[in-house]
Amino acid sequence: MKKTILSFLFMLALCAGARAQSFSYTPVNPAFGGNTFNYSWLQGSATAQDRTVDPAQRRTAAAARTTTNSTLDNFSQSIQNQLLSRITRQLVSNQFGEGNLQPGTYRFGDYQVEIANAADGIRVRIVDGKGGETTITVPYY
Repeated sequence: MKKTILSFLFMLALCAGARAQSFSYTPVNPAFGGNTFNYSWLQGSATAQDRTVDPAQRRTAAAARTTTNSTLDNFSQSIQNQLLSRITRQLVSNQFGEGNLQPGTYRFGDYQVEIANAADGIRVRIVDGKGGETTITVPYY
């Protein structure tokens, strides 16, 4: 009996010293009620761990590696850019009274440039060899 009372007192002494604290949960992810300032850190961590590659991006990267321009292609592109730049300079100087840009159709490599006088200004239509088209209207002053 003495052992039972002694063990009971010992257990009671252990329980008296035990304390608990309140449990509080705060979500981390801002999508589930967490702090919105955690978003950039979570996104950065997820991006750093992402090992998957988009197949379209893989194809684009492979195509970029295989399409190297030759010296002749670079030279042709440079001439086309210079001619388009010269037309632009003539067009602007013509609008401000200095140039003499004649209406008509001009071909420069892959580009076809049509220059025409319109009611609202000079209309320049540029068509590239790939089917792209750009129309620019420079207004009269």
